[in-house]
Amino acid sequence: MKNYLSLVKFSHTIFALPFALTGFFIALSVQGTGIDWWKLLLVLLCMVFARSAAMAFNRYLDRDVDAENPRTKVREIPAGVITPQAARMFVIVNCVLFVATTWFINRLCFFLSPVALAVVLGYSYTKRFTWLCHVVLGLGLSLAPIGAYLAVLGRFDWIPVLYSLAVLLWVAGFDVIYALQDEEFDRENRLYSMPSFFGKKQALRISEWMHLGTAFMMVLGTKALLATVPQTGWLLWIGTGVFLLLLLYQHLLVKPNDLSRVNIAFFTTNGIASLLFGTMAIADLLT
Repeated sequence: MKNYLSLVKFSHTIFALPFALTGFFIALSVQGTGIDWWKLLLVLLCMVFARSAAMAFNRYLDRDVDAENPRTKVREIPAGVITPQAARMFVIVNCVLFVATTWFINRLCFFLSPVALAVVLGYSYTKRFTWLCHVVLGLGLSLAPIGAYLAVLGRFDWIPVLYSLAVLLWVAGFDVIYALQDEEFDRENRLYSMPSFFGKKQALRISEWMHLGTAFMMVLGTKALLATVPQTGWLLWIGTGVFLLLLLYQHLLVKPNDLSRVNIAFFTTNGIASLLFGTMAIADLLT
């Protein structure tokens, strides 16, 4: 179990999960009902199954590339801890469980489940042909708030869409920062990423613009939520403000000629930002 949790980097669930829960509680507030614990459990299971399938598939598909990269050759499949066949079966099981779980939520989620899987699994191929791979990864994680909202109300709305756009740009931006570590390896092995295509300095500028877009969408989403659910207020704005300040902080940590703090910028800063925003937003929605 420990090896499989490491394979899918289960701790990285912290990025999208708070936004999924925020989308869930926004829908409850719009609907004007109490917490549906059964549906909340189903949403959480969908998050776990979809993300586990996506990460395991990425590791399975990249096993040969990871074996050549000094930074990634210690991962479970190239290191021989988990066989490729076992990883492939793990992906299939999680995909089946994800689709099966959506059946118990509502028909719309069930019919859209193959689309969601196509996005989150399809990302793994994109580094082989486009430097927009970071955007596709962001798109995969951005399904979290929309999916959770659909689970409750069974319809689309502007508020979760705005937050999903924020997540898309946020994830794409910090994935560009993470990819700085592999700039030379990606270029030498004809793998696509913004750092390998544009260089470190320009890739960081693109990441900054993406996070400016994140800030814009976060503010729009917060204003739309305040207009729709009047009881929300200062906690939501504090959560939004702290999230944006931490976005700024991670760009102060990383320089083109100094990547020593990439992991702090990637995991610690973004994990804290997501947790704090989700906690503040949900607390505001429940009060």
